Order: sequence, then structure tokens, then C-alpha cells
Amino acid sequence: MTLSIRNQLPGTVVTVTPGEVMATVGVRLTGGQSLTAAITLEAVTDLGLTPGSAVRALVKSTEVSLATAPVEGLSIRNQLPGMVTDITTGNAMASVKIGVEGGELTAAITKEAATDLVLSPGTPVVALIKSTEVSLATT
Repeated sequence: MTLSIRNQLPGTVVTVTPGEVMATVGVRLTGGQSLTAAITLEAVTDLGLTPGSAVRALVKSTEVSLATAPVEGLSIRNQLPGMVTDITTGNAMASVKIGVEGGELTAAITKEAATDLVLSPGTPVVALIKSTEVSLATT
């Protein structure tokens, strides 16, 4: 299956914490970073997710925010450090490619935000992703 989602990071499930309807799934990415996905219990069952399951974390580029340093006092748990490798700026939006350990992410942000953050290749950044915006696929 081919998907339009550019951000597809391989990893392994390390924890599954079920709730009444949703579960949080802890994933260790190939690059060593930790990522949390909040998905339905039905999805956990359908995918057969247990610790050790190989997965691919999927995140739309519009759901990746950027900061120029780690952020404290924030409910967003997924903070992946990386470096800008490329940036393409249009009239309203910018597509920013970020190299992270073990892969690459793309963030779609406003041109104004890219300008305010003074982003260019080589700029260190932190990709911020809400756990509810992470989907999982089995591999």
C-alpha cells in the first residue's frame, strides 16, 4: 500500500497501556527515540500489538510542529531532536525536512513561522507531535 503520509518511522512496541476506549502505545524508534501513540483499543487488538511488535509510526506533515529547542511545561510528549536538511518555501507555507536519528521527518508549517524561527539547512530543531496524531501500522 502506498500512502501520501511522508512521515513513516520504523520502530518496535515497548509498552501497551489500555484504557476504557483508547490505549497508549510506547514505541522505540529505530534511531533509539521514544514515541507515544494514542490509538483505540480496537486498533490495538486488530493490529495484534504487544511488546516486541514491529510497527511503523505514521504522522502527517501538517501534524508536526517545530521548536528551536526542547520545550518544557507542554503536554506534547513526542519531542524528537533533529536538524533541518532542506526547506522549500511557498507564498503561504513551508515544507521543512528534518533529519532525525534513524530517519527523516517533514513538517508543513506557515512561511511566517519558518521565517520567525530563522530556519535553514543545518538549523537544530525539535519536532513536536501529539500522541493522538500518531497512527501505527504493522510491518
